[in-house]
Amino acid sequence: MSVQKGSVQPVAIAVIATVVGLILASSFVIINPGQGGVLSILGSAQDGVLLEGIHVKPPFISYVDIYDITVQKFEVPAESSTKDLQDLKARFAINFRLRPDRVVEIRRTQGTLANIVSKIIAPQTQESFKIAAALRTVEQAITQRSLLKEDFDIALSSRLDKYGIDVLDTSVIDLTFSPEFARAVEEKQIAEQRARRAVYVAQEAEQEAQADINRAKGRAEAQRLLAETLKAQGGSLVLQKEAIAAWREGGAQMPRVLVMGESGGSVPFIFNMEQVE
Repeated sequence: MSVQKGSVQPVAIAVIATVVGLILASSFVIINPGQGGVLSILGSAQDGVLLEGIHVKPPFISYVDIYDITVQKFEVPAESSTKDLQDLKARFAINFRLRPDRVVEIRRTQGTLANIVSKIIAPQTQESFKIAAALRTVEQAITQRSLLKEDFDIALSSRLDKYGIDVLDTSVIDLTFSPEFARAVEEKQIAEQRARRAVYVAQEAEQEAQADINRAKGRAEAQRLLAETLKAQGGSLVLQKEAIAAWREGGAQMPRVLVMGESGGSVPFIFNMEQVE
């Protein structure tokens, strides 16, 4: 059975086109914005990062690892002991970016992004938190949270910088301490509230006592002025005034004019009661 020459040509053309297409597809790589590529030939990473655009590469024997060089965010847990040996746990949200000019080095030393997070960022976060937490007590870590974060940021940035990783921002998502310290904080708050209450009661009693003293001084001064006034009109008027006051407090109706005199037939004294009301 003979194969016609005309039927072979289309098959050959299709095969050749397929091979050429595979070669072309394997000879180019497209890097999108926000990405960095590392070209490896026969398993060896080549110098120079591939940035956005179309790049030529040897077909079949090469491949390109793509890295995201935009801002990325990962949450990383950490725990440490404070200056007063209390357990302190935290969870950080870390915004970082791979430095484009260091992507080839990162590819050679760390490999994938997952390795970067698990082998670099996570352990360095832990060590940086230990540095920041050890500078203060657990109470200071809670009340001076912004300072704790500042010390943590400084430590983490300096540690990740040598790996070609820029730390753009961090935030403390959660900060927890031991149950023992939580009870101690609650007891301290209760004690402080009781102490403030005791101070308030003492101040209130002191103010009331001072008010009593002031009222007593006022009555004494009023009595002194009254006595001086009555003495200027005759010493006997003091006793008369006290008698009239006692009479009034007893509930009896006061006469409008009261005639009083001394024993022994002396001239009586006419006292107008309207003058003492």
